[in-house]
Amino acid sequence: MTLLRILLGAGGIALLASILWASQAASIGASFSAMVEDPWGVVALIDLYLGFVFLAVIIWLFEPNKLIALAFILPLPFLGNVWAAVWIVWRVSALATRLKPAA
Repeated sequence: MTLLRILLGAGGIALLASILWASQAASIGASFSAMVEDPWGVVALIDLYLGFVFLAVIIWLFEPNKLIALAFILPLPFLGNVWAAVWIVWRVSALATRLKPAA
């Protein structure tokens, strides 16, 4: 489980690094404008935000403490999958235990 945590954490860090690189390379406003002018850009945004909704449902159902659930759900649309990676890395062991099929 430790290796999985490391790999997931590395993925989150790689995503954060790419966000920082892109923010230095191009204007987010101009890039967003170009994205919403392209039909596939709109589809990608719908896919992204629908994925946040799907993950929010999983977090809400999984977390017994609803304040902790909200602390992870509310920032999702703003912090994106970097924030999702934080929750998954934190909860991967418990997720694996609860999802393990009965023998």
